[in-house]
Amino acid sequence: MIVDLLLWSSISIILMAGCYNTGLFLLSRRRAPHRKGPRKERLYIFLLACLNEEQVLAESLARITQLPAGNFLALVIDDASDDRTSEIALAAGDRVLLHRRELPDARRGKGAALNDGVRHLTESGLLAEHDPADVILCVVDADGRLDAHVVQAVDPFFDDPRTGATQICVRMYNRGKGLLARLQDMEFVVYGDVFQSARRFIGSVGMGGNGQFMRLSALNTLGPGGPWSDSLTEDLDLGVRLIAKGWKTQHCTTASVSQQAVLDVRRLVRQRSRWFQGHLQSAGLVPLILREVPTNRAALDLLYHLSSPVLILLTSLLPLSFLVAVGGTALASVEAGRSLISPMWLLGPYLLSFTAAYAYGLVYAKRERDLGLVRSVLVAHVFVVYGYIWFAAGWWGMWRMVTGKRTWLKTART
Repeated sequence: MIVDLLLWSSISIILMAGCYNTGLFLLSRRRAPHRKGPRKERLYIFLLACLNEEQVLAESLARITQLPAGNFLALVIDDASDDRTSEIALAAGDRVLLHRRELPDARRGKGAALNDGVRHLTESGLLAEHDPADVILCVVDADGRLDAHVVQAVDPFFDDPRTGATQICVRMYNRGKGLLARLQDMEFVVYGDVFQSARRFIGSVGMGGNGQFMRLSALNTLGPGGPWSDSLTEDLDLGVRLIAKGWKTQHCTTASVSQQAVLDVRRLVRQRSRWFQGHLQSAGLVPLILREVPTNRAALDLLYHLSSPVLILLTSLLPLSFLVAVGGTALASVEAGRSLISPMWLLGPYLLSFTAAYAYGLVYAKRERDLGLVRSVLVAHVFVVYGYIWFAAGWWGMWRMVTGKRTWLKTART
């Protein structure tokens, strides 16, 4: 009885998620109109919060300083690194500024470092002659490699004075380094080209930790303590609070920031556990969403998104309950002297689990034309199984949440 309850509950969750995902997939195929208006000169400032990033920082800064954009700067926020991070920033050229944070105030999370960077910019007088509505801050991870045309792709979104933030696509620049890297690249492509693209029409586009562009005047509406919270997923928190303040969040499909994929399974699960725990922390945003998000459809979508940790934990019971059910049927077959396992025992789980792989493969093949449609669909089948890492990451993150552990080691670069 308990096994049947778990099995059918898990199947119900999967069917519900499947309907939701199908709806977003169809919505994501629509084209979003671009607002056309007079071009304005805006100041772009790229913020890089860095803790011991000497392995990857130089390449990222080299790409930023070579952007074909007129008015821009990069600010490296050295969060008390004990390697050559500051030296690399100082040697990167006139377009790159350095702000050092010192212990004991440093190393208190990415959000705290970014808040201090914005505070430094304000107090330095660099922004004194600029209208906050025309200052665009972009958060770039230290390993982030921006497309050369990124400013030209993002800038039109800010012609709409209601746009508070725009998120660009995220890719893995080392996606050719093995199957695990390829699967992470597919994960971000699917998230951007399906979920984020659909949310443009719902009004619930989320911010990512890398490649998020934000209008300074929008950030200033989030309170005197600084726009970023101390959540483990400060980007998720920021996006929700911007929407709650009435700002539009956009998704740009024509530009990307590429980052380094994690090539070790244990490190990957640890990274995703941190994200999962941050999503659990974001449950505190529910009252804000119910009270202040301006449209019902955006509020419902954000609530569904915040419920994903609970859905993941419940769905993680499906493989176990399915195996128990199959085992019980196999024993009953032996006792009955005939097979009680019908073809639907194989076809049903395949359809439940892998139907989405064909849609994901189609979406990925459009980004990776050299891979081709057939290979993309095959990789997408593996991608569905790869999604099971969220089960391990989820229970790990839940355990840390329950036991009151909040500190994490940052993901190491290579």
